[in-house]
Amino acid sequence: MSFSTKTVRQPEPAAATGTLISRRVSSSNHTWNLVLVGAVLVLGIVLPFILPAAELGIAMRILIFALMGVGWNMMSGFGGMFSFGHAAFFGIGAYTTAFLLVEVGLTPWLGMIVGMVISAAAAVGISYLALRYQLRGAYYALSTFAFAEMLRLFVIGNESLNKTVGFTVPVMFGDNWGMFQFRAGSPVYFWIGTAMLVIVMLFCIWFLRSRAGRFSIATRDDELAASAVGIPTLRYKLTLVAISAAITALAGALYLQFYMFIDPDLAFGATVSNNAIITAVVGGVGTLWGPVLGAVIVAPLSDLVTELLRHPPEWLSFLEGLDGLDILVYAVVLIAFVLLLPKGIVGTFLGRRKK
Repeated sequence: MSFSTKTVRQPEPAAATGTLISRRVSSSNHTWNLVLVGAVLVLGIVLPFILPAAELGIAMRILIFALMGVGWNMMSGFGGMFSFGHAAFFGIGAYTTAFLLVEVGLTPWLGMIVGMVISAAAAVGISYLALRYQLRGAYYALSTFAFAEMLRLFVIGNESLNKTVGFTVPVMFGDNWGMFQFRAGSPVYFWIGTAMLVIVMLFCIWFLRSRAGRFSIATRDDELAASAVGIPTLRYKLTLVAISAAITALAGALYLQFYMFIDPDLAFGATVSNNAIITAVVGGVGTLWGPVLGAVIVAPLSDLVTELLRHPPEWLSFLEGLDGLDILVYAVVLIAFVLLLPKGIVGTFLGRRKK
């Protein structure tokens, strides 16, 4: 008598099936992220050939806002540490590059790197003290604001940093890659800014998929639970702070080289921090591409509103010439974004997609 031996396949456990689906979704998201990075790169290369020279200034502002928003989002969106003082890191990047260029004669490329390192070190130092003494929520946010304001007042009173006068980048004729300076209207500034944004986005994608990135997000979601399973939460918080500050300092250096001027209010003023926050909030806090999309909307918004009120259509002609109305309309538009899309554009889209 013979018995047939058939292998009966056991059903996969629900947990294993869920893990498999999760990995497939994660792989799909990773692919889409890389596709979007490629799209940003292609768009950045092509745009200078399409846009008039006058429009490249607005396009450059979008890139600077995007870097600021991504930097703020790494710390406040993915790290859960809300900051009101990212102007501190923006200003350190701009002023370090300017000082080393004007006073020492160092190429802005090296000045940019030095500024990123100093900014990251300063951010880790101030955040370590704040977190070490259990500053949370609004108290931590106020500490970052105080740090930025302290730096602004320090620069205003410092003779070696030209006090309120600031720094003006010496003008050179023609293109000079070594000194990061090109002729007026050159698309090279935009291509370099695009390359910086692409590199930053690739780094953020890699980091968030890494072990350190997953531990950082776990710390943000539930710090007590993460600490209970052995995750050194303080280390990963400070890692995100350093990354955030370095990216924001990069935006400051790019701003300096494009506009060729910086002063205490432009570098350390509250407007810088507000722009970083608004960019991320409009696009979607805690999402990878939210700050980039937010920059596309927020950066040109003030110019569009001003132009509309300066040359309004006939049915809005009564608004022409009213002082301060452009600021009011700008604020109303931003408030409408927050009320209608509280999770930001990308956050709302992802939430509906999950449902």
